[in-house]
Amino acid sequence: MSPHGTPRGLNPLFAPPDLFFRVYDEHKEFRNHLRKGRVEVSAPFRFPKFFVTNPSPCPYLPGKVERKVFTELNGRNAGELNEALGRIGFRRSQSVAYRPSCVDCSACVSVRVLAEEFSASATQRKILRRHADLEVNACRPWSTEEQYALLRRYLASRHPGGGMAEMDEQDYADMIEQTPVRTYVIEYREPSVDGRPGKLVGACLSDQQADGLSMIYSFYDVGEGARKGLGTYIILDHIVRAARAGLPYVYLGYWVEGSDRMAYKASFRPLERLGRDGWRRMDAPELLPEPQIAEQLPARSPRRILIDA
Repeated sequence: MSPHGTPRGLNPLFAPPDLFFRVYDEHKEFRNHLRKGRVEVSAPFRFPKFFVTNPSPCPYLPGKVERKVFTELNGRNAGELNEALGRIGFRRSQSVAYRPSCVDCSACVSVRVLAEEFSASATQRKILRRHADLEVNACRPWSTEEQYALLRRYLASRHPGGGMAEMDEQDYADMIEQTPVRTYVIEYREPSVDGRPGKLVGACLSDQQADGLSMIYSFYDVGEGARKGLGTYIILDHIVRAARAGLPYVYLGYWVEGSDRMAYKASFRPLERLGRDGWRRMDAPELLPEPQIAEQLPARSPRRILIDA
Protein backbone atom coordinates (compact mmCIF):
# COMPACT_ATOMS: atom_id res chain seq x y z
CA MET A 1 0.00 0.00 0.00
CA SER A 2 1.42 3.36 -1.01
CA PRO A 3 1.59 6.51 1.16
CA HIS A 4 -1.27 7.85 -0.94
CA GLY A 5 -3.47 4.82 -0.46
CA THR A 6 -2.96 3.05 -3.79
CA PRO A 7 -3.27 -0.78 -3.77
CA ARG A 8 -1.23 -2.93 -6.08
CA GLY A 9 -2.70 -5.02 -8.88
CA LEU A 10 -6.37 -4.56 -7.99
CA ASN A 11 -7.87 -5.58 -11.33
CA PRO A 12 -11.11 -7.60 -11.39
CA LEU A 13 -10.51 -8.77 -14.96
CA PHE A 14 -7.40 -10.76 -14.08
CA ALA A 15 -8.04 -11.68 -10.45
CA PRO A 16 -8.63 -15.28 -9.32
CA PRO A 17 -12.40 -15.89 -9.30
CA ASP A 18 -12.49 -16.61 -5.57
CA LEU A 19 -10.73 -13.36 -4.62
CA PHE A 20 -13.61 -10.99 -5.32
CA PHE A 21 -17.39 -11.19 -5.11
CA ARG A 22 -20.16 -8.98 -6.49
CA VAL A 23 -21.87 -6.59 -4.11
CA TYR A 24 -23.87 -4.08 -6.17
CA ASP A 25 -24.91 -3.39 -9.75
CA GLU A 26 -25.41 0.26 -8.85
CA HIS A 27 -23.48 1.54 -5.86
CA LYS A 28 -26.05 3.09 -3.51
CA GLU A 29 -23.94 5.93 -2.17
CA PHE A 30 -22.78 7.02 -5.62
CA ARG A 31 -26.38 6.92 -6.83
CA ASN A 32 -27.57 8.96 -3.85
CA HIS A 33 -24.85 11.58 -4.33
CA LEU A 34 -25.77 11.80 -8.00
CA ARG A 35 -29.42 12.40 -7.13
CA LYS A 36 -28.50 15.11 -4.62
CA GLY A 37 -26.35 16.94 -7.15
CA ARG A 38 -23.04 16.26 -5.40
CA VAL A 39 -21.67 14.44 -8.45
CA GLU A 40 -21.94 16.07 -11.84
CA VAL A 41 -21.60 14.32 -15.17
CA SER A 42 -22.04 15.94 -18.56
CA ALA A 43 -23.00 12.83 -20.49
CA PRO A 44 -25.09 9.77 -19.69
CA PHE A 45 -23.19 6.57 -18.99
CA ARG A 46 -24.04 3.13 -17.75
CA PHE A 47 -23.75 2.69 -14.01
CA PRO A 48 -20.61 0.68 -13.24
CA LYS A 49 -20.61 -2.69 -11.52
CA PHE A 50 -18.95 -2.66 -8.11
CA PHE A 51 -17.02 -5.43 -6.39
CA VAL A 52 -15.47 -5.86 -2.97
CA THR A 53 -12.21 -7.47 -1.87
CA ASN A 54 -11.94 -10.14 0.78
CA PRO A 55 -10.93 -8.82 4.24
CA SER A 56 -7.19 -8.52 4.90
CA PRO A 57 -4.98 -7.02 7.65
CA CYS A 58 -5.05 -3.23 7.72
CA PRO A 59 -1.66 -1.69 6.85
CA TYR A 60 -2.29 1.40 8.98
CA LEU A 61 -4.03 0.36 12.21
CA PRO A 62 -2.84 -2.76 14.07
CA GLY A 63 -5.55 -5.30 14.74
CA LYS A 64 -7.92 -3.86 12.15
CA VAL A 65 -9.14 -5.52 8.97
CA GLU A 66 -9.54 -3.68 5.67
CA ARG A 67 -11.84 -4.23 2.73
CA LYS A 68 -12.22 -2.23 -0.49
CA VAL A 69 -15.06 -1.67 -2.91
CA PHE A 70 -13.94 -1.04 -6.50
CA THR A 71 -14.98 -0.80 -10.12
CA GLU A 72 -13.24 -0.83 -13.47
CA LEU A 73 -12.64 2.39 -15.40
CA ASN A 74 -13.05 1.83 -19.11
CA GLY A 75 -14.75 3.22 -22.18
CA ARG A 76 -14.99 6.76 -23.43
CA ASN A 77 -16.44 8.05 -20.16
CA ALA A 78 -13.71 6.58 -17.95
CA GLY A 79 -12.24 9.96 -17.09
CA GLU A 80 -15.61 11.45 -16.22
CA LEU A 81 -16.54 8.45 -14.07
CA ASN A 82 -13.17 8.60 -12.30
CA GLU A 83 -13.70 12.26 -11.42
CA ALA A 84 -17.27 11.67 -10.23
CA LEU A 85 -16.15 8.81 -8.01
CA GLY A 86 -13.17 10.85 -6.80
CA ARG A 87 -15.53 13.45 -5.38
CA ILE A 88 -17.05 10.81 -3.10
CA GLY A 89 -13.76 9.37 -1.90
CA PHE A 90 -12.58 6.91 -4.54
CA ARG A 91 -8.96 6.66 -5.66
CA ARG A 92 -7.45 5.29 -8.88
CA SER A 93 -5.03 2.39 -9.33
CA GLN A 94 -4.34 1.64 -13.00
CA SER A 95 -7.79 1.13 -14.55
CA VAL A 96 -9.56 0.60 -11.23
CA ALA A 97 -11.30 3.10 -8.92
CA TYR A 98 -11.50 1.92 -5.30
CA ARG A 99 -12.45 3.05 -1.82
CA PRO A 100 -12.26 1.55 1.69
CA SER A 101 -15.43 -0.32 2.64
CA CYS A 102 -14.56 -1.75 6.05
CA VAL A 103 -17.30 -3.36 8.13
CA ASP A 104 -16.43 -1.93 11.57
CA CYS A 105 -14.07 0.95 10.83
CA SER A 106 -14.25 4.30 9.03
CA ALA A 107 -10.82 5.64 9.95
CA CYS A 108 -9.71 6.23 6.35
CA VAL A 109 -10.85 9.74 5.43
CA SER A 110 -10.39 11.33 2.00
CA VAL A 111 -8.59 14.68 2.20
CA ARG A 112 -7.78 17.44 -0.27
CA VAL A 113 -5.86 20.72 -0.06
CA LEU A 114 -7.55 24.01 -1.03
CA ALA A 115 -4.79 25.04 -3.43
CA GLU A 116 -5.75 28.68 -4.02
CA GLU A 117 -6.04 29.37 -0.28
CA PHE A 118 -2.92 27.47 0.73
CA SER A 119 -0.49 29.27 2.98
CA ALA A 120 2.92 27.72 3.62
CA SER A 121 4.23 27.34 7.16
CA ALA A 122 7.73 28.49 8.09
CA THR A 123 9.03 24.92 7.71
CA GLN A 124 7.36 24.50 4.33
CA ARG A 125 8.79 27.80 3.06
CA LYS A 126 12.24 26.60 4.08
CA ILE A 127 11.74 23.40 2.08
CA LEU A 128 10.58 25.39 -0.95
CA ARG A 129 13.74 27.49 -0.83
CA ARG A 130 15.96 24.44 -0.31
CA HIS A 131 14.75 22.76 -3.49
CA ALA A 132 14.14 25.85 -5.64
CA ASP A 133 16.93 24.78 -8.02
CA LEU A 134 15.24 21.54 -9.03
CA GLU A 135 14.02 21.28 -12.61
CA VAL A 136 10.46 19.96 -12.82
CA ASN A 137 8.85 18.44 -15.88
CA ALA A 138 5.38 17.01 -16.48
CA CYS A 139 5.97 13.91 -18.62
CA ARG A 140 3.57 11.63 -20.41
CA PRO A 141 2.91 8.39 -18.48
CA TRP A 142 5.73 6.25 -19.83
CA SER A 143 7.92 4.26 -17.45
CA THR A 144 11.70 4.54 -17.64
CA GLU A 145 14.58 2.52 -16.20
CA GLU A 146 15.71 5.60 -14.30
CA GLN A 147 12.33 5.98 -12.62
CA TYR A 148 12.19 2.30 -11.72
CA ALA A 149 15.69 2.36 -10.21
CA LEU A 150 14.69 5.34 -8.04
CA LEU A 151 11.51 3.53 -6.98
CA ARG A 152 13.48 0.43 -5.98
CA ARG A 153 15.80 2.46 -3.77
CA TYR A 154 12.84 4.28 -2.22
CA LEU A 155 10.93 1.07 -1.44
CA ALA A 156 14.00 -0.66 -0.02
CA SER A 157 14.53 2.23 2.41
CA ARG A 158 10.98 3.29 3.33
CA HIS A 159 8.75 0.25 2.72
CA PRO A 160 10.95 -2.89 2.68
CA GLY A 161 8.11 -5.18 3.78
CA GLY A 162 5.27 -3.44 1.96
CA GLY A 163 3.03 -4.78 -0.76
CA MET A 164 5.08 -3.08 -3.49
CA ALA A 165 8.49 -4.34 -2.29
CA GLU A 166 8.66 -7.08 -4.93
CA MET A 167 7.41 -4.92 -7.80
CA ASP A 168 9.35 -5.70 -10.99
CA GLU A 169 9.82 -3.61 -14.12
CA GLN A 170 6.60 -4.85 -15.72
CA ASP A 171 4.60 -4.15 -12.56
CA TYR A 172 5.97 -0.61 -12.51
CA ALA A 173 5.21 -0.10 -16.20
CA ASP A 174 1.63 -1.26 -15.58
CA MET A 175 1.26 1.16 -12.66
CA ILE A 176 2.43 4.09 -14.78
CA GLU A 177 1.10 3.31 -18.22
CA GLN A 178 -2.25 1.59 -17.61
CA THR A 179 -4.36 4.69 -17.22
CA PRO A 180 -7.66 5.54 -18.90
CA VAL A 181 -7.52 9.15 -17.68
CA ARG A 182 -5.32 12.22 -18.11
CA THR A 183 -2.15 11.28 -16.26
CA TYR A 184 1.39 12.64 -15.94
CA VAL A 185 4.64 11.58 -14.32
CA ILE A 186 6.08 14.69 -12.68
CA GLU A 187 9.89 14.37 -12.60
CA TYR A 188 12.14 16.33 -10.23
CA ARG A 189 15.76 16.61 -11.31
CA GLU A 190 18.98 18.20 -10.20
CA PRO A 191 20.02 21.14 -12.44
CA SER A 192 21.10 20.11 -15.94
CA VAL A 193 24.80 20.17 -16.82
CA ASP A 194 26.08 20.96 -20.33
CA GLY A 195 22.62 20.38 -21.73
CA ARG A 196 22.27 16.94 -20.15
CA PRO A 197 19.41 16.21 -17.76
CA GLY A 198 20.37 16.24 -14.11
CA LYS A 199 19.97 13.38 -11.67
CA LEU A 200 16.38 12.22 -11.08
CA VAL A 201 15.66 12.73 -7.36
CA GLY A 202 11.88 12.47 -7.26
CA ALA A 203 8.79 11.51 -9.26
CA CYS A 204 5.04 11.52 -8.79
CA LEU A 205 2.29 9.82 -10.77
CA SER A 206 -0.52 12.39 -10.88
CA ASP A 207 -3.94 12.63 -12.52
CA GLN A 208 -5.25 15.94 -13.77
CA GLN A 209 -8.96 16.34 -13.13
CA ALA A 210 -11.40 19.13 -13.87
CA ASP A 211 -11.29 20.27 -10.25
CA GLY A 212 -7.67 19.56 -9.32
CA LEU A 213 -4.66 17.28 -9.24
CA SER A 214 -4.84 13.82 -7.69
CA MET A 215 -1.51 12.52 -6.38
CA ILE A 216 -1.54 8.78 -7.05
CA TYR A 217 1.95 7.78 -5.92
CA SER A 218 5.20 9.62 -5.23
CA PHE A 219 8.72 8.37 -4.58
CA TYR A 220 12.06 10.09 -4.17
CA ASP A 221 15.72 9.81 -3.19
CA VAL A 222 16.09 8.80 0.45
CA GLY A 223 19.63 7.43 0.44
CA GLU A 224 22.72 8.72 2.15
CA GLY A 225 23.37 12.30 1.10
CA ALA A 226 19.85 12.71 -0.31
CA ARG A 227 18.09 16.06 -0.13
CA LYS A 228 15.93 16.49 2.94
CA GLY A 229 12.18 17.07 2.72
CA LEU A 230 11.70 15.91 -0.88
CA GLY A 231 8.38 14.23 -0.09
CA THR A 232 6.99 17.44 1.38
CA TYR A 233 8.40 19.45 -1.51
CA ILE A 234 6.63 17.28 -4.11
CA ILE A 235 3.27 17.95 -2.42
CA LEU A 236 4.02 21.68 -2.16
CA ASP A 237 4.95 21.77 -5.84
CA HIS A 238 1.62 20.15 -6.76
CA ILE A 239 -0.23 22.75 -4.71
CA VAL A 240 1.59 25.54 -6.54
CA ARG A 241 0.85 23.92 -9.91
CA ALA A 242 -2.83 23.52 -9.14
CA ALA A 243 -3.22 27.12 -7.95
CA ARG A 244 -1.47 28.55 -11.00
CA ALA A 245 -3.59 26.44 -13.34
CA GLY A 246 -6.79 27.60 -11.61
CA LEU A 247 -7.49 24.13 -10.20
CA PRO A 248 -9.01 24.39 -6.71
CA TYR A 249 -7.86 21.12 -5.12
CA VAL A 250 -4.97 18.74 -4.64
CA TYR A 251 -6.22 15.30 -3.61
CA LEU A 252 -3.87 13.58 -1.15
CA GLY A 253 -5.70 10.28 -0.76
CA TYR A 254 -6.63 9.01 2.68
CA TRP A 255 -5.78 10.40 6.10
CA VAL A 256 -6.02 8.00 9.04
CA GLU A 257 -6.28 9.40 12.54
CA GLY A 258 -3.85 7.57 14.80
CA SER A 259 -1.56 6.49 11.97
CA ASP A 260 1.90 8.05 12.12
CA ARG A 261 2.37 7.28 8.42
CA MET A 262 -0.55 9.57 7.55
CA ALA A 263 0.09 12.40 10.02
CA TYR A 264 2.04 14.53 7.53
CA LYS A 265 -1.06 15.22 5.43
CA ALA A 266 -2.61 17.36 8.17
CA SER A 267 0.16 19.97 7.80
CA PHE A 268 -1.04 21.11 4.35
CA ARG A 269 -3.83 23.59 4.97
CA PRO A 270 -6.49 24.60 4.54
CA LEU A 271 -7.44 20.95 4.24
CA GLU A 272 -10.85 19.44 3.61
CA ARG A 273 -12.06 16.01 4.67
CA LEU A 274 -14.92 14.01 3.20
CA GLY A 275 -17.73 13.01 5.57
CA ARG A 276 -21.33 11.93 5.34
CA ASP A 277 -22.36 15.54 4.65
CA GLY A 278 -19.76 16.12 1.96
CA TRP A 279 -16.44 17.96 2.08
CA ARG A 280 -15.74 20.01 5.23
CA ARG A 281 -12.65 21.87 6.44
CA MET A 282 -10.37 20.21 8.97
CA ASP A 283 -9.81 23.10 11.36
CA ALA A 284 -9.40 21.24 14.64
CA PRO A 285 -6.24 22.49 16.40
CA GLU A 286 -5.23 18.99 17.47
CA LEU A 287 -5.13 17.92 13.80
CA LEU A 288 -3.27 21.00 12.58
CA PRO A 289 -0.57 21.80 15.13
CA GLU A 290 1.41 24.38 13.20
CA PRO A 291 0.27 28.02 13.31
CA GLN A 292 -1.04 29.27 10.01
CA ILE A 293 1.09 31.95 8.39
CA ALA A 294 -0.61 34.10 5.75
CA GLU A 295 2.27 34.57 3.38
CA GLN A 296 2.56 34.09 -0.35
CA LEU A 297 4.63 31.26 -1.71
CA PRO A 298 7.97 32.30 -3.22
CA ALA A 299 8.13 32.90 -6.96
CA ARG A 300 8.89 29.82 -9.02
CA SER A 301 11.80 29.37 -11.38
CA PRO A 302 11.04 30.08 -15.06
CA ARG A 303 12.29 26.57 -15.79
CA ARG A 304 9.21 25.12 -14.13
CA ILE A 305 6.28 24.11 -16.27
CA LEU A 306 2.70 23.73 -15.13
CA ILE A 307 0.31 21.06 -16.20
CA ASP A 308 -1.80 22.78 -18.79
CA ALA A 309 -5.35 23.36 -17.66
